[in-house]
Amino acid sequence: MASMSHSSIALGGASASASDYLRSSTNGVTGVSLRTLGRAMVAATRTKSNLYVTARLKKGKKFDHPWPSNPDPNVKGGVLSYLSEFKPLGSAQKPVTLDFERPLVELEKKIVDVRKMAEETGLDFTEQIMTLETKYRQALKDLYTHLTPIQRVNIARHPNRPTFLDHIHNITDKFMELHGDRAGYDDPAIVTGIGTIDGKRYMFIGHQKGRNTKENIMRNFGMPTPHGYRKALRMMYYADHHGFPIVTFIDTPGAYADLKSEEKGQGEAIANNLRTMFGLKVPILSIVIGEGGSGGALAIGCANKMLMLENAVFYVASPEACAAILWQTSKAAPEAAEKLRITSRELVNLNVADGIIKEPLGGAHADPAWTSQQIKKAINENMNEFGEMSGEELLKHRMAKYRKIGVFIEGVPVEPEKKINMKRRDVASTNLKLEGEVEKLREQILKAKATSSEDVEELSSEVLNEMIEKLRSEIDEEYTKAAKAMGLEERLTATREEFLKANAEEHLMHPALIEKIEKLKEEFNSRLSEAPNHENLKLKLEMLRDFSRAKDASDSASVKREINKRFQEAVARPEVSEKVEAVKAELANSGASSFEELSDELKEKVLMMRRELEAEMVVVLKSMGLELEAVKPNLKDVVEENLVPSENIQEKLEKLNQEITEKIEEVVRTPEIKSMVELLKVETAKASQTADGSQKIEALEQQIKQKIADALSMSGLQEKQKELEKELAAARELAGEESDDDDEDGSGSGKSEIINPSFA
Repeated sequence: MASMSHSSIALGGASASASDYLRSSTNGVTGVSLRTLGRAMVAATRTKSNLYVTARLKKGKKFDHPWPSNPDPNVKGGVLSYLSEFKPLGSAQKPVTLDFERPLVELEKKIVDVRKMAEETGLDFTEQIMTLETKYRQALKDLYTHLTPIQRVNIARHPNRPTFLDHIHNITDKFMELHGDRAGYDDPAIVTGIGTIDGKRYMFIGHQKGRNTKENIMRNFGMPTPHGYRKALRMMYYADHHGFPIVTFIDTPGAYADLKSEEKGQGEAIANNLRTMFGLKVPILSIVIGEGGSGGALAIGCANKMLMLENAVFYVASPEACAAILWQTSKAAPEAAEKLRITSRELVNLNVADGIIKEPLGGAHADPAWTSQQIKKAINENMNEFGEMSGEELLKHRMAKYRKIGVFIEGVPVEPEKKINMKRRDVASTNLKLEGEVEKLREQILKAKATSSEDVEELSSEVLNEMIEKLRSEIDEEYTKAAKAMGLEERLTATREEFLKANAEEHLMHPALIEKIEKLKEEFNSRLSEAPNHENLKLKLEMLRDFSRAKDASDSASVKREINKRFQEAVARPEVSEKVEAVKAELANSGASSFEELSDELKEKVLMMRRELEAEMVVVLKSMGLELEAVKPNLKDVVEENLVPSENIQEKLEKLNQEITEKIEEVVRTPEIKSMVELLKVETAKASQTADGSQKIEALEQQIKQKIADALSMSGLQEKQKELEKELAAARELAGEESDDDDEDGSGSGKSEIINPSFA
């Protein structure tokens, strides 16, 4: 039987060695697979000693792989970058405004509106635009230099924040992405590759998030599976073998925690990475560019140094998860973020991170290129330092970094505050629950305001009563818990029974029982601070006092409104209103400037009119079940309301008060006063725990008062106040006897008060 020759094979008109193209044989034809033969229309021609196979491939779509003849000119880096899945976005990312940035957006809108007005009208608004821009820059600086931990978390998660590949393309001269874990998988949530910076080769490994929803789904929102960590591990071995320094970029909420990932060995993959990284003899530098969540971040983060962008965060559990565990509500995330100490500055202080890379004002997404250059500068500086170390020195340096984290000294007494952490946690939980109730109350009142004022009064009174009853019930429970903790429950129960029995028999209480109750009460109050729930009880009592005051104020305001309403109805009756209008007309025609200048007849009419109105008020009060104790005369208001004043003093007073208030607020907002107020808060908090510090607090208060007083004196407001006080004193003389009455009872009716600047 003739055998097939390997001399030549024609495929689609091209002639080449069969061994170069065909790799298997299953039908006795060496080098030709059945799959290949099945796809082609084959005609075999047998000659003397050679067999030639002619194949005609089916027509199909023409592909440019592996090298396109005309790559996209907008994609820099040649055909390799063109083939990468990471390409420039077709359209710009939509701007996203965080909640705490809304004041800045309003300022930006004002600037745009003024510019638009200048273009439309042709007027020169340069000065106004410069003022607004200066104000915007100052507001931006103030905001981003005093960010809270939860605000930094939101910035680290910003949808437009630059990703790993964004930074790589900005800092590298060349970059070749490497794929696969050599076990059949390639996780897109972790990207690896070799790149050069200023001619030096590095192995880059990083978490990759998406820039839009489609990319985020493809990248699994930056949450790697075990295949991603095994791919990273393969590249680490590769870098260690060839002597490439390793730079890792961390930006993940955590490792992907689904069932399949656990089945594939998520924990084993992470643990293997941790173990391996401590044995690599090349420099490793980790940079946290966004959020670093738990073991998912640490699996590529065991480095000689870990740097963090200014607004990056690094945590073992997200603030929301921590709040849900400790306080059973995600609303406590801001407090959890503060307690976790997850910001770059706090982690550097704790020796977890080794340095901070600056970000532009507004976050890394405000100027990605500038941020990337800061990262490049940090990489060069640290790699130059590592370049002087041998492999063994790098291993010792890496071990020492992690050995110094969480240093604990034995034999040192534990601070008292740390012993009562569990108690404080209970207090915080109670505080959050009560704040939630208060927030619900506020929302109900706001909804009622949309209907009518009467609905607001009814609702606020009803809700306040409900809240007060609830607090009283909880306070009773807290007192019971405190008595049980102090071992007084049985004595209190026995004393209560004796008290109830004495009341039921309708006899006078025995002096011995009274003395017993007083002693028990005194003992309970003296030991109450020792109870474990004392802070809870104290907080609820304060809340009860606040709600009781609010209810009293609400009831008082409601009564006043009802009195005014009924009094206006009584005065609006024709027989009363005609008399009032007649007296007003006579006063206007008299031309008098004070009550003393009125004729005796007109004075008598005014006094009689006043007595009639007082009588109407008495009738109104009695109809509401109230009793009139005394009526305070205020002739000045009756007369001056109908006279033509030379200047409206009341308006002047209100204007001056407003100016003083605005000036005080302006002074308090200055950085100097702000820092002093923050220092005062710290000293006050310390003083609440210890008996010392009162002198320092008084000194700080005095300094702040003096600063505010100096600012007011320089503004010229004190001179205005003195002038207005003179006018006010002269105006008081118009009422004569009225001024004497005001001084006697101290009620201040008919007087106006000017704000006296002070610090509370």
